[in-house]
Amino acid sequence: MLNLSSHSRRDFLKIGGMACGGLSLPQLLQAEAKAGTGRSHKAVINIFLAGGPPHIDMFDMKPEAPREIRGEFRPIKSNVPGMEFCELFPSLAKCADKFAIIRSMADSDGRHDAYQCMTGRKKGDRATTPQGGWPNLGAWVSKLQGSRPGVPANLSLMYPTKVGGWGNTYGGGFIGPAHAPINLVEKDPIAKPQNLALQGITLDRLHDRNRLRQAIDDFQRAAEAGGEELDIFNQQALGILSRTKLLDALDLSKEDPKVASRYGVNDPVYTYDGPPKMVRNFLVALRLVEAGARVVTLHFSRWDWHGLADLFNFKRAKEDFPMLDKGLASMFTDLHARGLDKDVAVVVWGEFGRTPRLNKYNSRDHWPASSFALMAGGGMRTGQVIGATDREAAQPTERPIKFQDVFATLYQCLGLNPANTTVQDPLGRPQNLVDPGYHPIRELVG
Repeated sequence: MLNLSSHSRRDFLKIGGMACGGLSLPQLLQAEAKAGTGRSHKAVINIFLAGGPPHIDMFDMKPEAPREIRGEFRPIKSNVPGMEFCELFPSLAKCADKFAIIRSMADSDGRHDAYQCMTGRKKGDRATTPQGGWPNLGAWVSKLQGSRPGVPANLSLMYPTKVGGWGNTYGGGFIGPAHAPINLVEKDPIAKPQNLALQGITLDRLHDRNRLRQAIDDFQRAAEAGGEELDIFNQQALGILSRTKLLDALDLSKEDPKVASRYGVNDPVYTYDGPPKMVRNFLVALRLVEAGARVVTLHFSRWDWHGLADLFNFKRAKEDFPMLDKGLASMFTDLHARGLDKDVAVVVWGEFGRTPRLNKYNSRDHWPASSFALMAGGGMRTGQVIGATDREAAQPTERPIKFQDVFATLYQCLGLNPANTTVQDPLGRPQNLVDPGYHPIRELVG
């Protein structure tokens, strides 16, 4: 137990500063209030489809191609003229005006790994990687914008996987573990939300959560008994270290049952080496950004479908596409219904696409040359398709988009200028959010 008698009130509250890059929470909150940034909460939800989703069967269909290329599915029209995609996404077709499709993702590293979708960078380029490694998106944001009362800035709903890269958010990198995502899930994906939160927050940067909570309670009682008045920023600092707001966001029993039911039903069973199909985590992510999180990272299912019989491409697509359809359509619709569409940006993507030509198993192999991303919210111009591929969906032919271009767009949605915002690495060198030559996608935010 912390010895409160040996700490002044403000020294005690600096415990929270470990989550905010050395500033005490009262200092951070006071600075935010002075800058006026606390009134507009910008956030990002990063949804990773681990294993390489088949772009040609989902959002870049080629119905005029031969059977061995076009596959089994046909496109359907959406509520946006000319914007068509797979027939197994009827709910998304009804709300296509609420998201954009990028069909020309062009610089995949080709690895079975979340690294590029978490950091924007390609893995293994030691010449340009700073000491400590590249931070994930949320770590940059946590360092630059800090946490808001009640919920830490950088949160993860990523389940551990046998293929480590599929469950890895890649942490704080050179920025440090104080800004790495707090993981809110246990190994058991059907654990109760209360257990999920308590498991995740028991991290080195906040020491033992139960003892810290008891210390906060004791301190609060001692301050009140002694007649001390906590100023507003110290009260907020206590709030960010308390459990109520975070647990409330995780607890779907507090959500309207009709809203939750629209997302579908979770399938918590792990599929081989990939994450489970926790479709209602899309709703949990929304609740977390509503509560104050700045970046929430999650993944859904396993998309590496070119091996064993029960992993065949079209068999698994018929199982997973409808779940993804309901979950994403509900999320995109709720972004608008909850008034979050201007402030909360969403990206949905995988590490690469799939071969245009079917293999001997009637499935598709790895294909880094082309893939897709969906983007919604963040005040972006949605209801459009960006880029195009050739007649086999093999190579981008119009408007190739790079992973760091997507990151630059997300940073701009968060109110960070990707061109001139830097953080110093351990050697004192300024590091940019994105490398020179990458820019926000003008069709979305220009």
